[in-house]
Amino acid sequence: MPQLDAKVAAIVDGATRDDDSDEDALIAALEDDSDLDAFREQRLQQLHAEYDKARQLRASGHGSYVEVKDEKALLDITTSTKLCVVHFFKSDFNRCRIMDTHLESLAPAHYEARLLRINVDNCPFLVTRLKVQVLPCVIAFIDGVGVDRIIGFEGLGRTPDNFTTRDLEARLIRANVLERTKVTKEDEMRAAAQRKRSKVEDEDDDDWD
Repeated sequence: MPQLDAKVAAIVDGATRDDDSDEDALIAALEDDSDLDAFREQRLQQLHAEYDKARQLRASGHGSYVEVKDEKALLDITTSTKLCVVHFFKSDFNRCRIMDTHLESLAPAHYEARLLRINVDNCPFLVTRLKVQVLPCVIAFIDGVGVDRIIGFEGLGRTPDNFTTRDLEARLIRANVLERTKVTKEDEMRAAAQRKRSKVEDEDDDDWD
């Protein structure tokens, strides 16, 4: 993916979580940069292009974590959208609920990808075709092709049972399905508080077949 200027990225990433962000305010924030002069025109063009892209993507469902009820609808989205992350879950599995809290935290920041969830009971064809056996199962798609698969909490964090939203974000960035690091410490604190409120007991990876 093309490299976005760090100053532009910081302004856009901070603004696009708020659908009512004013583009004039973003430009003013950019122009406050004392080091801007040498790159003024390039940065302004990048800001306009990135902000317009963010608005268009949000209008088409990006920036939120959505449950899809039907596997045909999921197939349509993953094949028509460049970047998708899909969580295959069961509502009564605790680890699926934990994965949900992390993906909910990622979605508002990462408008470049669709973040979706589908109950395995609603997608028997895809479960068989994709050989989904252990939950949670998160598959990253680029142009409809699976490029990475997270089984349970495997490969996340320092230990399988202790990972952060940033760990998940980093894994999906390595898979090229997310653009760059955007999760803040505040995002992490909100996600941790949400997980603490749930107060449910942990359980092993669930193989329901």
